[in-house]
Amino acid sequence: MQDIRCGTCSKKLGEGEFIALTIKCSRCKSMNHLRAMSSEAECHRASLSGVNIEQTDHSLDRRQTSSRQTYHPAVP
Repeated sequence: MQDIRCGTCSKKLGEGEFIALTIKCSRCKSMNHLRAMSSEAECHRASLSGVNIEQTDHSLDRRQTSSRQTYHPAVP
């Protein structure tokens, strides 16, 4: 079992094993998105070196879209 910690303030959020996990830190209010890089890490009980940790402070609905985004209408 591995510790699950906040990517911003390092507060321990829990412990366990996961494939994908989203958890909000009660201390700094950051959303932590964690996911396993591959099933191979789970099979071999690998350390955190096989885990990708993404951390964001806001939800997706508030993100700005790129100004270079091009509109492609559907062709009948």
